Amino acid sequence: MSENSADCLFCKIAAGDIPGDIVYEDDQFIAFNDINPQAPVHILIIPKRHIATVNDVDGEAEVVGSLAARAFKLAKKQGIDQSGYRILMNCNQEGGQTVYHIHMHLLGGKQLGFLG
Repeated sequence: MSENSADCLFCKIAAGDIPGDIVYEDDQFIAFNDINPQAPVHILIIPKRHIATVNDVDGEAEVVGSLAARAFKLAKKQGIDQSGYRILMNCNQEGGQTVYHIHMHLLGGKQLGFLG
């Protein structure tokens, strides 16, 4: 089920081969607005290096912390840090993952319901 980097939509956005609505970029990570937003603020934060799923982070857990650190900065930049926001990651099909390149969702700008 996992894509390789040559076929990965997010790798192509990170490389600039496909346009994305980029809101943040540094040497290791890039963030862009989701094309199907589920909230007024819906940003995807990804490592530029291809990692297919959270299961593949084994031994590199700092990647997840780095994604979260950038989410916190973006929440502040978007003005949702005080009102509240959600960060989440999906893993594999039953977890809701549709693009097999790890990414963290930052959602906010409205009252978010319970996920259950």
